[in-house]
Amino acid sequence: MAEVIVVANQKGGVGKTTTAVNLAACLAVMEKKTLLVDCDPQGNATSGVGWNKEAQQENLYTVFFSSKDFHHGVHFTDFPYLSLLPATSDLVGAELELVDADGREFLMRAGIQELQDAFDFIIIDCPPSLGLLTVNALCAARHLLIPMQCEFYALEGMAQLMRTFARVRQKLNTELALLGVVLTMHDARSNLTKDVEREVNTHFSGKVFTTTIPRNVRLSEAPSHGLPVINYDIKSKGSQAYLRFAEEFLERLEGERRGTVKREQGKIAASL
Repeated sequence: MAEVIVVANQKGGVGKTTTAVNLAACLAVMEKKTLLVDCDPQGNATSGVGWNKEAQQENLYTVFFSSKDFHHGVHFTDFPYLSLLPATSDLVGAELELVDADGREFLMRAGIQELQDAFDFIIIDCPPSLGLLTVNALCAARHLLIPMQCEFYALEGMAQLMRTFARVRQKLNTELALLGVVLTMHDARSNLTKDVEREVNTHFSGKVFTTTIPRNVRLSEAPSHGLPVINYDIKSKGSQAYLRFAEEFLERLEGERRGTVKREQGKIAASL
């Protein structure tokens, strides 16, 4: 059954889509069957893997609001082991259409559950907001991954995201857990970066990934070519950083699984 990861931050320009696309691509390179779900009406994750957003094919919007199951919206990409559930600008209307829908927070969860046996990982890229699309993604996922730019304004926005995370966890999805925070646009020479890094480690002790994603020209260029950075320039600093991050990501998930098994075993032992 797939691990479902939601990549979210309501602040734009923090490397959220870049992280979703490149994490998915790195997992695919490791021969993990991976689905990238583009939940952002801008469709940047869709174009980031070379998919034509104007193609008249099934997408997240069309399967969201029809009787078809989510399998109809899934397409192979040009990259082995990587599939895509694309977004188009039609998804802009989804927020309004969801307002009066029954069980509006759980529509994506039902669709994602249909796909879980077909993949090892499902990575959901969210819009830069905390609206109903993001809440749907949070309700569908098991883990939350937060990309955060190394700037103080990015820190200020984290409080609102964590409040939303806490409400969803308390009332809608008790299985949702914070997997961690990954620092993006990192400049090790900058005092500001160092200050932000200290603050984040203070507030999210034990949850900040050791791997950081640097500012990198190749990383910025890759989306314009419809390629994840590892397919654009494998030797670039951006590629190497995301490959290291994917390895750490897998290690952390494995640690979470072992911890869950131990807790369950403890509950069973206590009940005997």
